[in-house]
Amino acid sequence: MSEKYLTLIFRKRLPQFNSIEEIFLQLLEQFKKQLDVHHVEVPNSGADPLSACKNLHFIHRNKSNINHITGHINYGSLALGKKGILTIHDIGSAFYGGSIHKLYIRIFWFWLPALMVRKITVISHFSKKELSELIPFAKNKIVVIHNPVNSALQYCPKPFNKENPLVLHIGTKSNKNLERTIEALEGIKCRFLVIGELSQRQLALLENNRIDYYNRMHISFTEIKAAYEECDLVSFVSLYEGFGMPVIEAQAVGRPVLTSAIEPLKEVAGDAACMVNPTEVRDIRKGLLRIMKEGKYREELVRKGQENVKRFQLKNIADQYLALYKEITNA
Repeated sequence: MSEKYLTLIFRKRLPQFNSIEEIFLQLLEQFKKQLDVHHVEVPNSGADPLSACKNLHFIHRNKSNINHITGHINYGSLALGKKGILTIHDIGSAFYGGSIHKLYIRIFWFWLPALMVRKITVISHFSKKELSELIPFAKNKIVVIHNPVNSALQYCPKPFNKENPLVLHIGTKSNKNLERTIEALEGIKCRFLVIGELSQRQLALLENNRIDYYNRMHISFTEIKAAYEECDLVSFVSLYEGFGMPVIEAQAVGRPVLTSAIEPLKEVAGDAACMVNPTEVRDIRKGLLRIMKEGKYREELVRKGQENVKRFQLKNIADQYLALYKEITNA
């Protein structure tokens, strides 16, 4: 192995965005057991052409034998050459703004990077399908490697609070479907913990529906871990996800999960979650009440969740990446 064998390249870290870093810094420790690994963080967070050019120059100066863009800065692949790997976490959220901006993203975040890299990893089969439609000319480069569950999340049983259960909801963006969840909770005796910054509309909905809610924002992973352990059930009835980390995080801790009967959440949750139609308030409410009222069903979800989460253990995911690095080295 050379002095610089593998370099993981991270986006500029911002306080409110940590998920990619949490995933790959864990994997980094696994990689170090077998490889000489380095990691760098690009200096600029913007997506404008000037920031992108500065980051490309930085990536070019810091690349090594095998180089892995860990997410978000897809355009960084243009500085890597043919032994580059790009991880794409989701597709839909990249396309916002006007038509010119969307074309810019399509070209520099997807089309050109797909031409340049040796392999593209995605985190679900749903994302693979989406990406294959966007870059059909490079679909043979796409490999599915799921996200790992954080090894700090361990099984932590607690008695279910039947009288006043604590429902945990993570995320307040439009795809997280908080508004319908609030409506579904109307009249149900429970406490509702929302992680994320609430809009005025969301605050008004919480008040109008008389929800006993708590709100935390910009919190650390340690605080999120504590929230999982504190809650009685996790509601994650999202409208769109690239993966759906809260599903397996809740399962790891031993909490019953309510989630959407859509991909990739069905793929990630397996048969270990209560599945509902995320567009139907009545169905969300029905699922919440079933988890709250049926003790044997809750126990079954927790038991199956503990089994399901084994698929996402850190070593299993790290081994898949290591096999991919070896394949590229030998190519």
